[in-house]
Amino acid sequence: MKLCTSFFCALFCGAILSGQSAPEIPRLQKQGTATQLIVDGKPFLALAGELHNSSSSSLDYMRPIWGKLAQANLNTVLAVVSWDLIEPEEGKFDFTLVDGLLEQARSNNLRVMLLWFGSWKNGMSHYVPDWVKSDFERFPRVRLRTGAVEVLSTLSEENLKCDARAFAALMHHVREVDSQDRTVIMVQVQNEVGVLGDSRDRGELANQAFAKPVPSELMDYLRRHKDDLLPELRDVWARTGFRASGTWGEVFGSGSATDEIFMAWNYARHTNRVTEAGKAEYPLPMFVNAWIVQPEDELPGDYPSGGPQAHMHDVWRAGAPEIDILAPDIYLPDFTSICELYSRSGNPLFVPESRADVQGAANVFAAVGQFNAIGYSPFGIDSRLRDPQGGPIAKAYKTLSQLAPLILQHQGTGTIAGISLDRRNRTAKFRVGDYTLNAGLRTNRRSSELPELGYGIFIAVGPDEYYVAGSNLQLTFSANNPGPPTVGLATLEEGVFVDGRWTPGRTLNGDAIMIDYDMASMAATHQTGTGVRFRGDDPEIMRVKLYRFE
Repeated sequence: MKLCTSFFCALFCGAILSGQSAPEIPRLQKQGTATQLIVDGKPFLALAGELHNSSSSSLDYMRPIWGKLAQANLNTVLAVVSWDLIEPEEGKFDFTLVDGLLEQARSNNLRVMLLWFGSWKNGMSHYVPDWVKSDFERFPRVRLRTGAVEVLSTLSEENLKCDARAFAALMHHVREVDSQDRTVIMVQVQNEVGVLGDSRDRGELANQAFAKPVPSELMDYLRRHKDDLLPELRDVWARTGFRASGTWGEVFGSGSATDEIFMAWNYARHTNRVTEAGKAEYPLPMFVNAWIVQPEDELPGDYPSGGPQAHMHDVWRAGAPEIDILAPDIYLPDFTSICELYSRSGNPLFVPESRADVQGAANVFAAVGQFNAIGYSPFGIDSRLRDPQGGPIAKAYKTLSQLAPLILQHQGTGTIAGISLDRRNRTAKFRVGDYTLNAGLRTNRRSSELPELGYGIFIAVGPDEYYVAGSNLQLTFSANNPGPPTVGLATLEEGVFVDGRWTPGRTLNGDAIMIDYDMASMAATHQTGTGVRFRGDDPEIMRVKLYRFE
């Protein structure tokens, strides 16, 4: 690791004189089956929002935005830092914009995740400096079957050198100006990389590399992990009989699948070397994000070929071990299925781009409770705050911020769950603690109409005690261990957490807890007809105590 000796000496001496030590660098840490983001020595749940791509290019534009973000219950903002704005002339760096963004964030008590728009953004190279754009001989472009496109080649050592140098300069500066505050807690390297319009780069450098043997680093990874590779890559390799060496075509066969593996390897290697250069200056957790495969996509190139899509994770792990998280940008309705794909093989879940509507509120509850996500971030958050009440995502964040200490305490321990239901998937069962929770969309005894969406998060804090939060759900409990078979509600109370302490409101009973009056059927299934009902669109928190009888 490269260290700035004079800087750290000054920092150390300053800390001694002030009687304070600098807070530890943000990092990732395992807790049970979960991976958590540790900030200031404690687990941190990122209730985040990503700015529009161009918003952070102007401090004047951003000045009135920060307060609105804080009022909307965010604790973290994802903001772009682009190569063209920090290095307008080669070798001359200007971090005025970075310093202003961090100062504005601190004044509003918000953390920041920086998004490095270096060589690529959404597959294109629009954020590189003019001196890179104009010199296509020094910085060669990707060539498709139809011609050259405005995308830097992954095979260019000159491009890699300059990208890595700029990113290292950024991270060095962030370390210098932010080591005491730790405003920046994580960094995204590049943005939605991959080739669009073709399955691979067909330029001269790429063709030469494609004709060479598959690099030994990738082959070694495949051999070591043959039995636990994700099925998408294993199936491609199996078609050649798991060939142990040869060119890309010989090892993986001919066709677009091999082209995509080739591109994934080269994007991963470039990104890893840029990340290495940055972490050598300041080793914050770093992630890449994926433009995921859309329903209408048929072949690589319809989506960015070579990006960190779920089926390319093994190639990215082999090529970019310095990357900590392979993160999906999710706008599709089947949110939980995509989270499942991106949670495989121990990959921590973070969702850097998604929705801020009611579906977004449901998404964040499911991500945090069901998939142990370290955070969630709707895109374009600065244009989604027109509602003076904050809108669905602000209300979801208000609830989750109250529950965050409990969530972080219980993630990865089998005592927390989350759910998102709709009219196609109306019910779900899952075990949390000593009980099975039976969740369903809220019903009305006088109407068959169901809400379009319901969601919740459920935390077992004791043998018979839960904190539950949600919207448009109903919830009953069944015993799943020896003892009296029938489960009833001992106490159900509304409430809120204030400064981490539970403050109860109404104690609910009578009509407020009845779900089904068919007592004969209820008795036959060891139910009481009572349960927890979240009646409205806005999420609320309840404390449940259970008892059992026969």
